[in-house]
Amino acid sequence: CGGRGRPPLSLGPGDSLSTETFDYTAAAGQLRRGAVAWFGIEPDGRLMGPTPPAAILSGSFNPLHAGHTGLAEAAAGLLGAPPAFEVSAVNADKPPLETAVLLDRLSRFAGRWAVVAGSAPTFVEKSRLYPGAVFVVGFDTAARIIQPRYYGDSEADMRAALAEIRDRGNRFLVAGREGSDGRFRELGELELPQGFAGLFEAIPERLFHHDVSSTEIRAALRAEADSK
Repeated sequence: CGGRGRPPLSLGPGDSLSTETFDYTAAAGQLRRGAVAWFGIEPDGRLMGPTPPAAILSGSFNPLHAGHTGLAEAAAGLLGAPPAFEVSAVNADKPPLETAVLLDRLSRFAGRWAVVAGSAPTFVEKSRLYPGAVFVVGFDTAARIIQPRYYGDSEADMRAALAEIRDRGNRFLVAGREGSDGRFRELGELELPQGFAGLFEAIPERLFHHDVSSTEIRAALRAEADSK
């Protein structure tokens, strides 16, 4: 705001100051060792209890950007409550996140959103950690969820995974995505496996339309750094 230094804020009659510190290093270490499968942090910094969030928005969030928070806000409007973000500490295609990296990613949500860190790289595994939760995903992720090639090229395994997700009370809330050709693709364009259409629900474009990905932001940042 243009001010210089910190003005004196003396405590007056009836005032009191208390501080509370939270250290998540132990929880992150337990997650990395496999002693716990997930842990969560409330917006005020307190650790979550054992009950998993009712809705989950998963990703690497590297970086966290307006597309992520806009999607969470759109989902909150449909669900009646904001989803918790999930930072995937274990990814199917990458090594587990180092504890310092995980804590840095989690810190980006402080004071604004609930966030969890989990050890499940696939959605069928996430359904075991967060039974009954609504998974908020984008069009590209939804397309991968119903492709047999992500299940060892086995349609039977894909259907079995979707059946397990459904039987645990989970479902998917799917946002559209603008492709490189400028066309906005929505859930209705996907050919959902027979018997599983009810597992997926679309977020209307009027509620959410964002065309920038984390990958594109990272590429732009690298290009800017290289030009300096």
